[in-house]
Amino acid sequence: MFKKTLLALSLAATSLASTSALAAEKVDLLIQNATVLTMNQDRQVFDNGLVAVKDNKIVAVSDGSDLSEYQAKKTIDANGDIVMPGLINTHTHVSMTVFRSLADDVPDRLHRYIFPLEKKLVSREMVRVGARLGNIEMLKGGVTTYADMYYFEDEVAKTVDEIGMRAVLGESVIKFPVADAANAEEGIKYALNFIEEYKDHPRITPAFAPHATYTNTTEILQKIAKLSLEHDVPVMIHLAESERENQVIGERSGGKTPIEYMADIGALNHKLIGAHVIHASDSDLDLLKKHDVGVAHNMSANIKSAKGVSPVIKMLEKDIRVGLGTDGPMSGNTLSTIDEFNQVAKVHKLINHDRAAMPPQQVIEMATIGAARALHMEDSIGSLEKGKLADIIIVDTKAPNMVPMYNPYSALVYSAYAMNVKHTIVDGKVLMKDRTMTTIDEKEVRNEAQAFADKVRKTVIESGEKVL
Repeated sequence: MFKKTLLALSLAATSLASTSALAAEKVDLLIQNATVLTMNQDRQVFDNGLVAVKDNKIVAVSDGSDLSEYQAKKTIDANGDIVMPGLINTHTHVSMTVFRSLADDVPDRLHRYIFPLEKKLVSREMVRVGARLGNIEMLKGGVTTYADMYYFEDEVAKTVDEIGMRAVLGESVIKFPVADAANAEEGIKYALNFIEEYKDHPRITPAFAPHATYTNTTEILQKIAKLSLEHDVPVMIHLAESERENQVIGERSGGKTPIEYMADIGALNHKLIGAHVIHASDSDLDLLKKHDVGVAHNMSANIKSAKGVSPVIKMLEKDIRVGLGTDGPMSGNTLSTIDEFNQVAKVHKLINHDRAAMPPQQVIEMATIGAARALHMEDSIGSLEKGKLADIIIVDTKAPNMVPMYNPYSALVYSAYAMNVKHTIVDGKVLMKDRTMTTIDEKEVRNEAQAFADKVRKTVIESGEKVL
């Protein structure tokens, strides 16, 4: 009798386990035992949380008490590491990695050095080589989505597709002859073809990228604004960045600021993402808010070029859409958003003479959900929430520079390095695992970039310029 009872209990337990297994939701990836920074509306943090992914979407984010409810093809035990939304770089020129560290301290560098150098060396090959290198740098630093402005942007798109990242890619439009267009009208045609080719891509958003207000005519800026609304695509532009821009636009518009000018000509709207926005008055900020413009804040590049510090704290007080950017690797030198954290927090404290200004959580917001808002993509990326795209990073909290960790936001902003990112996941796919790329041969890309650098050295030396 006793043996029969034990057998019955055993069979019942087996049946319950089997039923439980059948009832468990099948997912593709389960991240558990994590310090989860959700960046959702309530900014929830789970100390022993989980994130479940099916296909390319997040299906659950929780405190981990429901762990048994999921059956995963693949599980990552975070062991207390930080799990957070992938970082979003709202402004760069990724292909310029191959020009990194050239003429770093030359005054008026854009016009005296960069434009002439680009005239000699920008090509499809240069764009492809530089973009592949930059993509790896960003992924290894936790950037899963980036917004780019450059030439031959269809080549950048191919590299994004190859590696598996997400990107908003803007084809540059400028009034003088460049590598892929003889004038601004040709640049627009190139952009329209690019938009048509990639308009339905799941991870690439094509865009217009007029270089700046002062390097394009009023008519071109108005045409692009109109076309962006017709094609439902973003417009990226350098805006309110320099004194030269203020002077040129002031003369063109009868004393208006670049932001006032853009509003006056009908080119300020919800499709626009303005990079830098350093020279902006309170009334300028009101216009940005009124027209729902996104802003890319590029601290490293701005202070390196001595152009000033964007009034971002005022922008945030007005609820303007602001995200962090690195600018191009010839401006801020790295494509690491994590490297921006420390400077953004500290410089805003300094210029505002307020130690409490720009707290760590606010910085992380600008790198995730704030950056998504700046790109008008907050419905799909920027936070870890059910239904959003599975763009996720895992940051090592056992590295010496991260120990001890009392506050994950503070640790990320004041202590973390880009190399602390252990795993990078985009669209539900693990693109970097334990610091190793999974979709591309990093060594091959580095060798290719080194080979192209030899061409750059030769060109610069033949031009009589100094490399060192």
